[in-house]
Amino acid sequence: SATAIDWMLTELIRHPRIMKKVQKELENVVGLERMVDESDLDSLEYLDMVVKETMRLHPVAPLLIPHESLEDCTINDYHIPRKSRLLINVWAIGRDPSVWTEPYKFNPERFVGSNIDLRGHDFELIPFGSGRRSCPGMQLGLTVVRLVLAQLVHCFDWELPNDMLPTELDMTEEFGLSTPRAKHLLATPTYRLHK
Repeated sequence: SATAIDWMLTELIRHPRIMKKVQKELENVVGLERMVDESDLDSLEYLDMVVKETMRLHPVAPLLIPHESLEDCTINDYHIPRKSRLLINVWAIGRDPSVWTEPYKFNPERFVGSNIDLRGHDFELIPFGSGRRSCPGMQLGLTVVRLVLAQLVHCFDWELPNDMLPTELDMTEEFGLSTPRAKHLLATPTYRLHK
């Protein structure tokens, strides 16, 4: 969850227009007199698009847990023998130019009017896997990520230190058994919520 929130916050800091749009939605839905509550999450459509777009570009893990084929099959002229171990590269799927327009661009608006969901029903966006082998903690993880991100964006104005430009943020991804925490989240928050 922490890594996902790091990526989401970093993408918002890199794209101030999108950050302002999320903050405006939070002001309209929640107001400035109280904190974001879990019951508000279903009404935060643009925040949900930001979460989807971040999970598309920066899945928590680049590969899903290994799967095994139960029987011989052929997919796109490739023969896959029974008992083959299969690794699904969700990082590559999320950046596939045959599926996504401008796949390397952070653009939450691509989900406007789209039914694509990240809960495993749409194979172009499966950061939590799909079917019986999907992540058992998906719902809890999504709730926590959405709530924490909403509270951080609602309560604080984020800016980079020392006149650093958003384009100067290092967005290099390092993969291993766990993705290391982003080194560049040195943004300075300013308290924003009015009481």
